[in-house]
Amino acid sequence: MPSTLRRWAIMPVLGFGVALIIVDSTIVNVALPKIVPALNMNIAAAEWVNSAYSLVFAALLVAVGAMADRSGRRRTFVIGVVVFAIASLVAGAATSSGMMIGARMLQGVGGAMILPTSLSLVNANFRGKDRAIAFGIWGSVIAGAAALGPLLGGWLTTYVSWRAIFLLNLPVSLAIVIAAVVLITESKDPDAPGLRDVAGVLMVSFGFAALVFGLIEGQHYGWWHAKATFSVAGHDWPGSSSPVPWAFGAAAVLLVGFVVHLVRATRRGRPALIDLELFRLRSFRWGGLTILIVALGEFGLIFVIPLFLQNVLGLSPLETGAALLPLALGAFAAGGLAAPLSTKIGGVATVRIGMALEAIGIAGFAVVVTTPMSAWNFVLPLMIYGLGVGLATAQLTNVALAEVPRNRSGQASGVQSTLRQVGSALGTAVLGTVLSIAITAHTTSSLEHAGVATADAQHIADAVQSSAGTVLPSLRAAPVTQPLSGVLDSSFADAITTVGIVAAAFVLAGLVTSFLIPRVPVEATEER
Repeated sequence: MPSTLRRWAIMPVLGFGVALIIVDSTIVNVALPKIVPALNMNIAAAEWVNSAYSLVFAALLVAVGAMADRSGRRRTFVIGVVVFAIASLVAGAATSSGMMIGARMLQGVGGAMILPTSLSLVNANFRGKDRAIAFGIWGSVIAGAAALGPLLGGWLTTYVSWRAIFLLNLPVSLAIVIAAVVLITESKDPDAPGLRDVAGVLMVSFGFAALVFGLIEGQHYGWWHAKATFSVAGHDWPGSSSPVPWAFGAAAVLLVGFVVHLVRATRRGRPALIDLELFRLRSFRWGGLTILIVALGEFGLIFVIPLFLQNVLGLSPLETGAALLPLALGAFAAGGLAAPLSTKIGGVATVRIGMALEAIGIAGFAVVVTTPMSAWNFVLPLMIYGLGVGLATAQLTNVALAEVPRNRSGQASGVQSTLRQVGSALGTAVLGTVLSIAITAHTTSSLEHAGVATADAQHIADAVQSSAGTVLPSLRAAPVTQPLSGVLDSSFADAITTVGIVAAAFVLAGLVTSFLIPRVPVEATEER
């Protein structure tokens, strides 16, 4: 193991690597209104700018994590940063929607190489009490970067160019690569299966790709019957059914087949992509389940807050990013609190405190959402929420990997990262559906109560629902609907409150499952 000074020197390197991919998952949302006209994108192409990144990212996490164990974790991390930089250059120079979407897919490949290897490098280089500190840093970076993305994106888009949000990655990536080569000692396991399990790689990658596609696109294309036309390379999806149930069916077949394949390979002594023995570890098994459940609601606020701030309160993208700063500050503060707290009361107890704070923060947000109001009302709930995310995210990963042998840290990290990514995609889909239903219900009811005819109320509610609230400013400005603006804003606020309650319920469910995670003594992590 490297010297103490050298070990701690790798944390800024890994932190910037993780921040690179997390920021890029949120920064594009703010710049998209500028990107769409610049590249003459239609709505479907605009949606794929984000979906393509998430889809590839989630699909490759398990395979890349296993590959890193065998070929080298530092090598995989560095290659991932290089791939991400190349993709960012292509995105920054994009002249068409196809070029942009292709670049985002390539960014997903790089991101999938960076995230699990950053986790496994922390797992391989730190033991005992130092692990709690290291994972505290790692977790606070994830939560803080997710909140800083919209602020950075809003500033760059407003004062520089939307292309700058991608081109900024180039000098940062160069610095990360140089620092990684100099500071990080290579670690690998020559006996790990790596990518020798070709069938497993294909099944799990395409299976998760199909699952995440269904989760992300269900709201747009329809969960059963087609609501919009799905096209690939100019070819439309045939018939009146949506591609989403077919995607879920394919995912079920591939992922169930993957599990059967793993069991057979293990019984026959053949190389398998995932060592099923990992799931015999209670901390890994129940920690993974908790990660999946908490991810359903953990970043729900970041999804809905910008909609409310911009469409109801009229804030600019830059002001919206600034309003999310308390979340980032809370997350970064939690990075300093996580280590001493976990040392004193244990990692599992720290996780539970973090998730309790998350639930309190989300519930507090849901309570204060009203109209009219100031964005300052969100400061305290977001700060509490950020503290919770910083504590829970870091130490939940720590306790989930506490019993994992070093030589399996890559694939274990890939599995945990995949669960978090799939949970986030599922949570976005569920919360999006809740928001859609709540907007329609609250808006229709409120308009009817205000004396609007049922048919007109439903028509307006459909417009607000289908646009996720982006039509509100134009309705507020139109002479016919301007007198109803207060009712519409209040209805949207009520819908946001409903989403907050559901997100808090998911986090509370994760808090319940966390009581199944065993406490692993610090001495046990020292011995691995």
